[in-house]
Amino acid sequence: MEPDVVEAELVLPTHLSFKRIQMYEKYPKGQARNRHWKHLKQIIQAENYQNYPPDEPNYVNIESPPSMHPCKRICDITGFEAPYYDPRTNLRYANTDVFKIIRSLPNEYVQRYLATRNAQVVLR
Repeated sequence: MEPDVVEAELVLPTHLSFKRIQMYEKYPKGQARNRHWKHLKQIIQAENYQNYPPDEPNYVNIESPPSMHPCKRICDITGFEAPYYDPRTNLRYANTDVFKIIRSLPNEYVQRYLATRNAQVVLR
């Protein structure tokens, strides 16, 4: 090394605060990370779900009351979230391209799309 560098006694810290700490520096070999994952079976046994009444909804039983939140509005054509609906056909759509397709559909197809959503309209 050059003598100027040695005499300056430039010492860098071992850890710079703006750098991310690598896992091997944080947890050297042989040291535990203190994070243990539990399997579903262990969680169910720990929660003692067999002691709950059968009509109370929990993670084990599948029967639960209907949701109190409104359902998401989904585009009938694409399946994306649909903020708009066509007042003429009552079909939901996501963007203007889908709106053009909806307006060009014949009435039979519109009724089929509404039937899949259980929102069919009976015309007299």
